[in-house]
Amino acid sequence: MPRPTAAQLAYGSATIVCSTLVMLLLSGTSTGIGVAVIGVAALGLGLLVAMTAPLPRKARAARSATPHRRPAAETTAARATAPGQRTQGAGGSAVNAEAHR
Repeated sequence: MPRPTAAQLAYGSATIVCSTLVMLLLSGTSTGIGVAVIGVAALGLGLLVAMTAPLPRKARAARSATPHRRPAAETTAARATAPGQRTQGAGGSAVNAEAHR
């Protein structure tokens, strides 16, 4: 599991603090059990917000379960060819590599 980013920590912490204050003010509870329930609910909400915050592109790519594969035509077209060398063009015709540069 990747480490949380600064944005995830900030979003999660702000959610915990704000939701705790709002729920305590709206509920008007004064018992220990009520405060504990509100605290646990705020922690759960903060964790949910922190986990759904956008990840950086590197972490998103690392979490990808399946590697992305290029189609065969894309990889052969990307290969460097020597000047004057002929390559296979679309439709099976031989094409001069210099014409594509």
